[in-house]
Amino acid sequence: MSRILAGPFNRVEGDLEISLDTDDSRVLSARVNSPLYRGFERILLGHDPMDALVYTPRICGICSVSQSVACARALADLMQVDIPENGLHSTNLVLANENMTDLLTHFYLFFMPDFARDTYANEPWYNEINRRFKATKGTATQSMLPARADFLHLMGIMAGKWPHTLSLQPGGTTKPVESHERVRLLAIIGAFRRFLETELFGDDLSVVASLTSQSDLDQWRKGKDWNSSDFRRFLHLSEQLELQKLGRATDQFLSYGSYLQPDGKLFAEGVYLQGEYGDLDSKLITEDHAYTWMQQSEKPLHPSIGETVPAMDNEEAYSWCKSPRFNQQVMEVGALARQMLNKHPLAVDMVAQNGGNVHSRVVARLLELAIVIPKMQAWVKAIDPAAPFCSHAEMPANAQGVGLVEAARGSLGHWVEINRGKIINYQIVAPTTWNFSPRDQQSIPGALEQALVGAPIRDGEKTPVSVQHIVRSYDPCMACTVH
Repeated sequence: MSRILAGPFNRVEGDLEISLDTDDSRVLSARVNSPLYRGFERILLGHDPMDALVYTPRICGICSVSQSVACARALADLMQVDIPENGLHSTNLVLANENMTDLLTHFYLFFMPDFARDTYANEPWYNEINRRFKATKGTATQSMLPARADFLHLMGIMAGKWPHTLSLQPGGTTKPVESHERVRLLAIIGAFRRFLETELFGDDLSVVASLTSQSDLDQWRKGKDWNSSDFRRFLHLSEQLELQKLGRATDQFLSYGSYLQPDGKLFAEGVYLQGEYGDLDSKLITEDHAYTWMQQSEKPLHPSIGETVPAMDNEEAYSWCKSPRFNQQVMEVGALARQMLNKHPLAVDMVAQNGGNVHSRVVARLLELAIVIPKMQAWVKAIDPAAPFCSHAEMPANAQGVGLVEAARGSLGHWVEINRGKIINYQIVAPTTWNFSPRDQQSIPGALEQALVGAPIRDGEKTPVSVQHIVRSYDPCMACTVH
């Protein structure tokens, strides 16, 4: 047995190192290290609760809206304030703008360039993939980057700036949408939809969103040449490289549900645990410090009473990341988890056949683009410029609140407690904290650590390309992980 220290990784947000125990051909075990502690939970102590709206978005520069929404919802829970319908639609639009941008960026800039590595130079598809997806040089970026930039103009209209907008508040949004701005918003979303339908999918979004099984997806892929769209290019590579056999983890999924609407959530909340669907009882969430550079507690704690006190005397520790668990179980979060809990038939069938893996995670992200963009168009049309966008309420002196939201990478939770008008505890559990957690008190590895076991190693590889694919299939944000 030998050991490989993989990292630092490029094309991920933040710092990441992975220690791999291997034999000559595969990974036997893995330990994932999030090496950069930042301490936002400590920074917030003693502040006015509304200050959190300024601090928490700065946890991350690429998913700051998700942090803003989670914080605003935690404060709304403190204040017991209801959000008007316009506020819901506006919040959904700003959140979806960031989330869909993240999903697109992950596919084109983070994930697909790995297939243009020299490792694959002898593959029959390599020249075309290299031309299309080579990092910084591929032709895909020539159309994708302008489409992404134009799509983010929605953020300018509705939130003023990105990242770190202050338009998202406990009672809704501070920026009203005028009638003429609705026309601009529809034009922006319409242009982005045309890019997706011509470049990414080569088909109408409704067709992709209505695929019901892996068999349907295969038939759709074979309907045109594999080189006719970027999604078909990925599916061709996935078939050739058998990505459905790579990176299987727990097959246990959690989602807080997403895009709150007057009649519920667009994507349902819940858990998929030991092969069965169940309700989301957030009281069953705990954080374990057993292998973390944190002051140890006698048992894993619920985030509402959680502790974040750095301590370097834990001889078993190998990461700054805590170990979130649901009912003591390792869970996977992200787009695949969202679509599993929403019971989308394609996601359900992919998991039934091969579990959560590199293929199913990427497909779920692109499926979500096809589902959400038409909903964004509907939310714009539902806005009534004459109705209120934000409600107001008094901040209590003593209270606890929780804000649960789905970021692009998965389930994000903020728990806050105030006493005499000041924050006395603020705990955050980010998506990559779930997926990239170290072992827990039972020495059970986290989701990525499990997914890496069995990853094949080619001769001479220092950081196996299979490991690169598995890591990036989760689209990690390490800055959020060690907030």
